[in-house]
Amino acid sequence: MNYSAHTVLSYEEDLSQFALFLASEGDDIDPALVTTDDVRMWVHHLSQKGFAVSSIRRKLQSLRAFYRFLHDRGGVKVSPVADVPLAKIPKHLPEYVVPRRMDVVLDEDIDESDFVAVRNKLVVAMFYETGMRRAEMLSLKDYDIDVERGELKVHGKRNKDRIIPFCGELKRLIDIYRPLRAKVANGEDTFILTEKGMPAYPGLLYRIVTRNLSSVTSGKRSPHVLRHSYASAMLNNGAGINSVKELLGHESIATTQIYTHITYSELKQNYKHAHPRALKKGG
Repeated sequence: MNYSAHTVLSYEEDLSQFALFLASEGDDIDPALVTTDDVRMWVHHLSQKGFAVSSIRRKLQSLRAFYRFLHDRGGVKVSPVADVPLAKIPKHLPEYVVPRRMDVVLDEDIDESDFVAVRNKLVVAMFYETGMRRAEMLSLKDYDIDVERGELKVHGKRNKDRIIPFCGELKRLIDIYRPLRAKVANGEDTFILTEKGMPAYPGLLYRIVTRNLSSVTSGKRSPHVLRHSYASAMLNNGAGINSVKELLGHESIATTQIYTHITYSELKQNYKHAHPRALKKGG
């Protein structure tokens, strides 16, 4: 199995930490003599040191991989890690911005002759109205967008392209942006540009989104939050989960299903604030 250089370095660091722990406990660091109790004590030590559950899981996985390697080559008969369970990572619902707050951002008047103002509003609108990833927007070319058909093509993860439809307001913004973009483009075909006509970069898109959302939410503000907002809005307004999966470019529907928890949470809140029986004290 081929691992990336980053993964190899991570495994090496994790195994070195385990060896140092054994040495600090006065134990023999011969891998064949390590016991399940040694591994459990290490997990407890990591937890006491404040390591996140995700970090402890990864370190245990590194140790498991190491002992699989030794077992396959006859170095050990039984892995001391086999009976140590991986802690479950707590699931957090993705943060998102509700439609009424996005309306405040997107309905704000701007100077439509100002390249930066138009581009910034377009960036926020495209994230929210297409659900694309930041990397997908950065790679978007001018010729990937067909205003007449109301479609754009994005180059997603695993080198897969997909078509995303869009509607009137976004069409209008693109039509306003294109002539302004042409004045700075200098032959550059990347769609989102800097004022100097260079391709936009990750930090720029992040700053645009952060600044535009600062007036409507005190929570997390990022391009990915707008992707979450898109998915939540689509499902709340009746889109089928399989359709949303395809539009988001998810490989598995399990990834998309987390947004059904968002929509249920929102429905529950609406019930609590609207139903007369829920409004009663203790309801």
